[in-house]
Amino acid sequence: MKEIAHVNALGLPGMVDVSRKLATTRRAVARCVIELPAPTLARLRADAWRVGKGPVIDTAIIAATQAVKRTHELIPFCHPLPLDSCVVSIAERDTSGLVIECEVVAHARTGVEMEALTGVTVAALTVFDMCKSMGHDMRIGDLRVVSKSGGTHDFAESSA
Repeated sequence: MKEIAHVNALGLPGMVDVSRKLATTRRAVARCVIELPAPTLARLRADAWRVGKGPVIDTAIIAATQAVKRTHELIPFCHPLPLDSCVVSIAERDTSGLVIECEVVAHARTGVEMEALTGVTVAALTVFDMCKSMGHDMRIGDLRVVSKSGGTHDFAESSA
């Protein structure tokens, strides 16, 4: 079994020392889904995805980007990273809601999975916040890392 990285020899939590690792181009893509009831989805489509608070999709993308940049302030043992890219995409998922993806790239000594996960989560929360006046029966789920590369262990979700 692999040892837990964020626990030192005394069993105390701490940030992982990455000073001996080589900086490489790290990339991660995360995805989540926000399910919206059919009436809410129909209304959003009819109103070009605008609500009283503003444009839902644009606002969620901006929120995700802000969250990615601040991940190290939210998650205690995340390193602050010099981010090179953050691309957020939001697309309709058949008749049930939205699929949100966030790709983050940095040339660093540690990965960007947490940044990508934070981005999609905050985007989904933003959609929820902007649409809750139409009802609270939305569901955020299926949160996961789809792929990551640039570290010692690359990963890509199989399409099967």
